[in-house]
Amino acid sequence: MATEITVPALGESVTEGSIGEWLKQPGDAVAADEPIVSLETDKVAVDVPSPIAGVLVEHRAEVGDTVEVGAVLAVIDESGSAGAAPAAKETAPAPAASKEATSDAAVTMSPAVRRAVLEHGVDPSTIKGTGKDGRLTKEDVIAAAKAKSDPAPAPAASAPAASAATGERREERVKMTRMRQTIAKRLKGAQEEAALLTTFNDVDMSAVIEARTKYKDLFAKKHDIRLGFMGFFAKAACLALKDVPSVNAYIEGDEIVYHDYVDISVAVSAPNGLVVPVIRDCQDKGFARIEKDIADFGGRAKEGTLTMADMTGGTFTISNGGVFGSLMSTPIINPPQSAVLGLHRIEDRAVVVNGEIVVRPMMYIALSYDHRLIDGREAVTALKIIKEAIEDPTRMLIDL
Repeated sequence: MATEITVPALGESVTEGSIGEWLKQPGDAVAADEPIVSLETDKVAVDVPSPIAGVLVEHRAEVGDTVEVGAVLAVIDESGSAGAAPAAKETAPAPAASKEATSDAAVTMSPAVRRAVLEHGVDPSTIKGTGKDGRLTKEDVIAAAKAKSDPAPAPAASAPAASAATGERREERVKMTRMRQTIAKRLKGAQEEAALLTTFNDVDMSAVIEARTKYKDLFAKKHDIRLGFMGFFAKAACLALKDVPSVNAYIEGDEIVYHDYVDISVAVSAPNGLVVPVIRDCQDKGFARIEKDIADFGGRAKEGTLTMADMTGGTFTISNGGVFGSLMSTPIINPPQSAVLGLHRIEDRAVVVNGEIVVRPMMYIALSYDHRLIDGREAVTALKIIKEAIEDPTRMLIDL
């Protein structure tokens, strides 16, 4: 009996995706709940599993094709058996066995890991996974590629020499992923529709650094998570958005939608680009829960396992360019949101305190906002509240 595998529901307002990679080929044995294809949507890569065990009979779409929700992707023959594949290959020559092993390893690979395998040209079946349930991680692949190249540096050096000798100049054309295309459209759309403006301030990080130094060991021991800077800024933002609600609102048609909750989108890097998973009800969460949410999002972004639900919604965004060394920037809002807070690197600078020049760890912070909704006074006030809360973290405890 043949069963058709269709494109599943991909999330709110998402009606289609693109075939990113086929994980199973016609003739391959498939176990129940085993991923057979990776779909790229506007926000995430989604692995589509087979609901039954059997043998994959045919693909109904090719890599790069756009497929709508409900469209048939592949056909599985239930008369086959996932367990029958190894026996069928016992008489096959050695290369076929190697291919099977590679196929088995691919089952445990996330989209990010598969891309790393292709980029570095390593055999995943020879790598021991350190992730959950023995899954390969991107770091495993990079380490294996480095170990592979270290013993024989001479061949690697020969390629540039040959290129230099011929004087050849090369170009490469790579089609943009669906996610990158969507990022480009959304950012350009934000610039064209919103009246964007950015206000700046600088923050003395001394108090937060002192608090982290004093309590980091106790915090980690009690909560099993590192005390980072993002938790402080998330809670400071909650104070600001409570006092200046327009910064936590957005425009919908000719109406303004206000929120009595704070869902903070945290910008993190993923293999395909920037993604913004959402910390829900941040106003009700403590530092430990916020830090755990951020750590979880960061890990799953690298593995390519974030879901559409993780990134749906959000009333305000925090983007930390400081982790990449940025000194100052003008972040772009994440529609339909009306404001985004940009964080930057911390560096020692000479500042005047009580009439004396002193050296303090300073950070520039930026708030980009939609001037159609948020007045300059409101934006400056919100950023000033964040600054004051970071410079005196006690304010976050007594709601000032």
